[in-house]
Amino acid sequence: MKLFTLTSFIFFFYFTFLLLLSHGDSATESSRPPFACDTANPITKTLPFCNMQLPITMRVWDLISRLTLDEKIDQLVNTAAAIPRLGIPAYEWWQEALHGVSSAGPGIRFNGTINATTSFPQVILTAATFDYPLWYRIAKVIGIEARGVYNSGQAKGMTYWSPNVNLYRDPRWGRGQETPGEDPFVAGKYAEAFVKGLQGDSLEGGMLGEQLQASACCKHLTAYDLENWNGVIRQNFNAKVTQQDLADTFQPPFKACVEKGKATCVMCAFNSVNGVPDCVNTDLLTNVARKQWNLQGYIASDCDSVSLLYDTQEYAQSPEDAVADALNAGMDLDCGTYVKDHGKKAVEQKKLAVGQIDRALINLFTIRMRLGLFDGDPTTRPYGEIGADQVCSQDHQNLAIDVARNGMVLLKNSEKLLPLPKENISLAVIGPNAYDWVVSLGDYAQPPCVDFTPLQAFQSYVNDTVYHKGCDSVNCTVAKIDEVVEIAKKVDYVVLVMGLDQSIETEQLDRVDLVLPGKQQELIDSVANAAKKPVVLVLLTGGPVDITSAKNNPKIGGILWAGYPGGGGSIAIANIIFGDHNPGGRLPVTWYPQSYTKYPLTDMRMRPEPISGYPGRTYRFYRGPKVYEFGYGLSYSTYSYEIISVTQNKFNFSVPFSVKKFEKLDSAPYWVVSDLGEDICKAMSFTITVGVTNHGDMAGKHSVLVFVRKENPRNGDPIKQLAGFASVNINAGEKVEVELELNPCERFSSANEEGQIVLEEGPYVLLVEDLQYHINVPV
Repeated sequence: MKLFTLTSFIFFFYFTFLLLLSHGDSATESSRPPFACDTANPITKTLPFCNMQLPITMRVWDLISRLTLDEKIDQLVNTAAAIPRLGIPAYEWWQEALHGVSSAGPGIRFNGTINATTSFPQVILTAATFDYPLWYRIAKVIGIEARGVYNSGQAKGMTYWSPNVNLYRDPRWGRGQETPGEDPFVAGKYAEAFVKGLQGDSLEGGMLGEQLQASACCKHLTAYDLENWNGVIRQNFNAKVTQQDLADTFQPPFKACVEKGKATCVMCAFNSVNGVPDCVNTDLLTNVARKQWNLQGYIASDCDSVSLLYDTQEYAQSPEDAVADALNAGMDLDCGTYVKDHGKKAVEQKKLAVGQIDRALINLFTIRMRLGLFDGDPTTRPYGEIGADQVCSQDHQNLAIDVARNGMVLLKNSEKLLPLPKENISLAVIGPNAYDWVVSLGDYAQPPCVDFTPLQAFQSYVNDTVYHKGCDSVNCTVAKIDEVVEIAKKVDYVVLVMGLDQSIETEQLDRVDLVLPGKQQELIDSVANAAKKPVVLVLLTGGPVDITSAKNNPKIGGILWAGYPGGGGSIAIANIIFGDHNPGGRLPVTWYPQSYTKYPLTDMRMRPEPISGYPGRTYRFYRGPKVYEFGYGLSYSTYSYEIISVTQNKFNFSVPFSVKKFEKLDSAPYWVVSDLGEDICKAMSFTITVGVTNHGDMAGKHSVLVFVRKENPRNGDPIKQLAGFASVNINAGEKVEVELELNPCERFSSANEEGQIVLEEGPYVLLVEDLQYHINVPV
């Protein structure tokens, strides 16, 4: 979609100014990136670990064999020391790239040629596009810019501790904004796409080989979704999780990240699960992540998690026990200094074998070699051509704006108030989030290539625009209600830009309620009642808010959830409000009422408990009132659907006698999916083709969601769960066909109480909007 003329001019001006600022002064040129095996260094010229003709496994073994115990231990922390006698520079493992290359970690500094990177929307808004190829394109851009920053000498490493694929279990969680939402299938697909893009693989996968563009790390394994709530902090929280919930809710995103995305890192979490801290859980780290999922990479601790084992959680009896317990469980890298400070003594006390240290070093140095950091100057190797000129490129900026536009969710549009007219109107823009571009970035952000506020974007459409902040801050402890009411009475249209920010929801900060803070709701109602026409409410938030009042207020005609839309987000908001883009985002999380906060954030149960009245969590299990449903989203167009074909309505497959079918009184007959095997599951796959027609006057990008549920669900079964999704562009008046392949072993299955993923016999129902299609696993 083309931008309007004035916006294009403003965007070009800002972009050109920043580009000249960041590239014009040769005095700020950074040094070349750090690397080992310099061909000009006589010390390393003949060493086998620098011989690129040898397999990486041999090179790694040769390197480790040359290290002293002190040198080995110094490599097991995020800030790995240099080894000058071998020509090996220091290396920083901690870089962040949640929604763009960020200086949130110690490895990136915007103090040279590059002083900004492309700022994509916060992940929760990106997830609302339900667009797997788009997620891949975003990560591919981030990976390219990561190389550009490194090649310009402004990064100390190429290992990025992203993405965050923890499930968004409770709307109060401060870091829910960082995640792809509440559905484990969506989170897994996002993880897969992001990892492939960042690491340099193809969208289909399997093309990467040994070479890595960058290294991705899926975090935080596992059942991590609490920061600081009612005195309970993440560092000492013991998550009590059933095996059933662990298997079908908390673990699937990580499984997909490793098995399908081929992530080269997993990070273990601060918290404990059922009494065992995640970073010393041998079953979780070694048996599951490395052996079952076949992790080919390293396991990092969340920062200072190893020290917590002794200092806070009182799990270990001594610092040396803490170090030994973590490394023996399968952790390879300590984000912190605890292993460096106490590792040698743990060896001397015979609590930690040198062999465990060597195992960790194999995993760590293998990644550094796959990144090409032991092949001489990386700017002369693969990815070496990527430079500062590819950071903040126009194409990257356009993509960021496009993602923001396609993710925003239109929640209300009474009497087709939106889009607003562009000409001959007066406009009031009111709210604390309208004049602060930083709010749009969310957490783990970076300096954006362009800083553009919502107010500026609105002014580029309407010359006659007046602004009032309304509140002293987003917390809105002081509101100038009388002043904004007088403004609202005098203009044709009012847009309120309200919501949350990082002072309310972020890392180390959970919310205690779901309503808008302070006097925001009072201000919104007062302005709406005074305005000539129904007003428009734009919400900048990561997590859901209870806006039942606004939803039901006829004087509030339009509501747009804009998430934290990133550097181009302000332009995207204005594009939608004034009709230069047709919104098509869908909510990736359930929006709950304020009454939901009576259930403790510490209660990890996903499934409802009817006896006690506990309603469960997420759309898959929650049985209570909702403000908005998972997957909800309006458009300026009206769409209709039809199920054109399903390639089979009863699965015919042959199961060997060696694969047992279980029959129990409290369930339908079932198979354990792992017993069926890949070939049988693949043979069961089928295709559903859905026809979608755009009956509106505007082209739109529209997401098709296909759900599945059991026709006869039992207690503990999901109400429904997402089986497939795709996003398509549809012109006005056009009909398109969307084809989705579904694998029943993956999408019809669920976990039993023992934590086994099982496929039950019996009738199922496919759901596409209000359409149903009955399908059977043979009885």
